[in-house]
Amino acid sequence: GGSKDKLKHGQFVKFNIEYKVPPKDSVLTSSYGHVPAYLVIDTSRPNKHSFLEIITQCAVGDKIEFSMSVDTLKKLGMIEYNNIFHARDMIKGRVEILKVFDKQELASADLAKEQELEKQKEIKELQEFTAKKGIKTVSTPSGVLVEIQTPGDAQFKADSGKQVTLMYKGTFLDGKQFDSNMDKNSPNNQPLQVVVGTQGVIPGMDEALRLFSKGAKGKMYIPAMLAYGQNGQPPVIPQYSNLVFEIEMLDVTTPAPQPAQPAGPQGQ
Repeated sequence: GGSKDKLKHGQFVKFNIEYKVPPKDSVLTSSYGHVPAYLVIDTSRPNKHSFLEIITQCAVGDKIEFSMSVDTLKKLGMIEYNNIFHARDMIKGRVEILKVFDKQELASADLAKEQELEKQKEIKELQEFTAKKGIKTVSTPSGVLVEIQTPGDAQFKADSGKQVTLMYKGTFLDGKQFDSNMDKNSPNNQPLQVVVGTQGVIPGMDEALRLFSKGAKGKMYIPAMLAYGQNGQPPVIPQYSNLVFEIEMLDVTTPAPQPAQPAGPQGQ
């Protein structure tokens, strides 16, 4: 890049990063086109066998390409050989330094803005997907699209604090299934029970459940940032995967109150 101001200890750096693995240079993980990565530069900690070894030689605008030995990473105790990382393989990487911040609150605010931009992009993708297929949906406050195919009993609505019992099938937008308790031959074929509002499921599903009632059937179209987001759930769910859940609400009840726990010493 064109900047002469090198990055310094204590600064917060915003950057894009991508890793590729053999044999076909498949993308293992990438922030390009999505939410950039952020970190604080700490020269007091050793950064062995990583592009961070040269971070203070870089400036905003710089682009870096690097290779990492899987054998060396294993010797350092950073990875193990598996179906992705093999002996004698070389991981290829690239980095682009985007911006630098002197204060954490500035970096945090910028990250929040990038995450919101990513979510809005995903919501637009889902809106276009459902519109193209002629699917009528309603939106939750955060942007999950919900298709109610069979209305349930409105007297038993899945409000916050209610315990719901449901069957579900999770797929990607292309229809490929990644999880289900609807398959009779699957070991995971028992109804799922969760109390709405207790973070027992991914955020998008927790919010969308509130549009269902006992006996209802429908689908949820969940933006990645309200599901498994930047990290995904390897190896099943890639990062930034928009998800579809087919739902059958079997029951909606009020959970039994939990018995009060006796106080410990000094009220702890």
